[in-house]
Amino acid sequence: MILELTEEQQAFRASVELFARDTVAPRAAAIDETGEYPLDVMRALAAQGLLGATLPKEQGGAGLDYVRYALAVEAIAGASATVAAALVVHNSLVAEVVAKFGAVEQQRRWLPGLTSGRAIGAFALSEADAGTDAANQRASAVPTETGYRLAGRKVWVANAEAAAVVVVFARTHPGSRGHGVTAFLVPMDAPGIVRTSRDDSLGVRGLGCMDLEFDLEVSRDHVLGSIDEGFRLAMWALQGGRVGIAAQALGIGEAAIAEAVKYARERQAFGHAIGDYEAIQWMLADMATDLEAARMLTLKAAASKDTQDRITVEAAMAKLAASEAAHRAADKTLQILASAGYRRGSLAERLFRDVRATEIYQGTSEAQRLIISKAVLGDL
Repeated sequence: MILELTEEQQAFRASVELFARDTVAPRAAAIDETGEYPLDVMRALAAQGLLGATLPKEQGGAGLDYVRYALAVEAIAGASATVAAALVVHNSLVAEVVAKFGAVEQQRRWLPGLTSGRAIGAFALSEADAGTDAANQRASAVPTETGYRLAGRKVWVANAEAAAVVVVFARTHPGSRGHGVTAFLVPMDAPGIVRTSRDDSLGVRGLGCMDLEFDLEVSRDHVLGSIDEGFRLAMWALQGGRVGIAAQALGIGEAAIAEAVKYARERQAFGHAIGDYEAIQWMLADMATDLEAARMLTLKAAASKDTQDRITVEAAMAKLAASEAAHRAADKTLQILASAGYRRGSLAERLFRDVRATEIYQGTSEAQRLIISKAVLGDL
C-alpha cells in the first residue's frame, strides 16, 4: 500500500496551486461580493486543461487521473470555493457524462466546447420536491411523433447563468420513480427554456444558480444514454461529483487552517502569541487531524474512481468526512480569530459561509450517512 503522492502528482498539485494563487485568489472576494458568475476564471481554467480534465486527450481532455483532478479541485477551492464548485459541476456532472453516455454525434457537438471553455455545462436534477429524494421527478417527457415534449421546473441549477448546454432529467414512465427517468442533453438557447434567478445564497455566491422552466419539444437525438436509464446515469455522475465536493471541502478547510495559523502567530495576548497557548494549539491539532483523515478518504475514493465503475460508498464517505471536517475547521478558525474574523468581508467569514454548502449540495450529510449505513448493514 502506497499512501504518498507520486512525484508527478506532487508537481501537478504545485502547478495548480500556483495558478490558483495568481489567477483565482485575486478574483475570489469580488466574486463573493458581487455574486457574478466567474466566466473569465472558468475560461482561464480551460487554458490550464482543467475543463474536461479527466477526459481522454482524443476527446479534447487533459487525460488526468481522478487523483490529480481531486488535487486540482482542492487547490482551486483554497482560493475560491465558487470556482471549484463550478468546475466540479462542469466536469463531473456534464463533461464526463457526455463522454461516457453520449452518442457519437452528441460528443462531437459538445465536447470540444466543454473542454475549451466555449461552452459551460449545467446539470438539472433537483426539483422543489426532488432533492435528497431525487427519484421523485415531476418534470415530464411525453413522447411525440418526432421526440419528446419536455415540461417541468428545476431548481438550484448551478452554472445555469452561463451554461450553453444542460443535462435535464424527466420522468418518461410516471409512477416508476428511478426506473422511469430519462436524461436529455438540451441546448440552453432552445426556445421554451426560461431562466429565473434564485434568491441570494449564504455562501458559494456567484455559482450561477438559477431555476429553469422547460416547455419545449426535443428530438430523440437529445436523449442522453438510454430511455428510462437516466436515474442510473445521474447516480453515476454524482459519484464523481461527490469526490469533487470532498476535494472542494478540503480546500476550504486548508484555507481556514492557514488563516488560523497566521493569526495565531501574529496575535498577542498576555505577552505571548496566542499560538503559544494550549487552547489554540489543541484546536489547530484537531483541525489538521480531521482534515488529514478526510484527505485519505478522498484520495481513496478518487483512486477508486479510476479503477471501478461503482464507488457509491467510497464517494459518500469522502464527502461526509471532508465536508464536516472542513466545517469544523472553519468554525474553529472563527473562534481563534474572534472579532477579527467575525465581521463581514473577512476571509474567515467567507470560508465559514462557503463551507456550509458542502454538507448540502450533491447529497446532504444525512443522505451520505444513509448510503453508508446501508452498506454497513449489507443492504447496498
